[in-house]
Amino acid sequence: MSLTKQAIIGELVAQDYRFATVFQKNKIDFCCQGNRTIEEACDKKNVSSEALLNELAEAVQTNNGSGTDFNSWPLDLLATYIEKKHHTYVEKRITEIKPLLAKIVKVHGAEHPELLEVEELFIGSAGELTAHMKKEEFVLFPFVKKLVAASEGNSEVAPGHFGTVANPVAMMMEEHAAEGERFRKIAELTNDYTPPVGACTTYMVTFALLKEFEQDLHLHIHLENNILFPKAIELEKSLIYA
Repeated sequence: MSLTKQAIIGELVAQDYRFATVFQKNKIDFCCQGNRTIEEACDKKNVSSEALLNELAEAVQTNNGSGTDFNSWPLDLLATYIEKKHHTYVEKRITEIKPLLAKIVKVHGAEHPELLEVEELFIGSAGELTAHMKKEEFVLFPFVKKLVAASEGNSEVAPGHFGTVANPVAMMMEEHAAEGERFRKIAELTNDYTPPVGACTTYMVTFALLKEFEQDLHLHIHLENNILFPKAIELEKSLIYA
């Protein structure tokens, strides 16, 4: 692993998720915009690339536990994990957060009108993510599993109706970028999910759940954009040109 200014952010996090904490601290998107170099991301955020590289090196040295090595997982297992872990989480949390947001908007919306926009953004995200996940579950993930089976010599893989797997991957990545932008707006409107002084318990719980939701979404998108998708594209190419 080479920690240089030209290292690609998403690839670094794919190799070691401990780097994600450093990028999050510096408000650098490692999932939806993980295809940038450290230098490009630092220039955009007006962050010292040298200081960031030092933080990244320290993150590895001070934490011996690197967590789960998703980069080494078989693609079919990773796709199943994303569906069972992250898709299930999103579905569950949506049903919990919606009524809480509605409640604090009703009680505090007049004093904090930004809550109305937060609710609108979250409802929009909930609808888009639900549709997005179904496309993955019924179209993209099954095809990835077929690619894995073909690579193991267990079956032949017929081309998908969408052509190359790169086509649905590109669509999914565009949708990821849209949701990443939506949650950047939510974080901005809520002052990084900081409840106002004297906020009621419901207010604090709602903001805590929104923050947790965004953090899970970052890992969810990272696993797809930086690991599952590029490997699926390469696997398909290896089968076609074998």
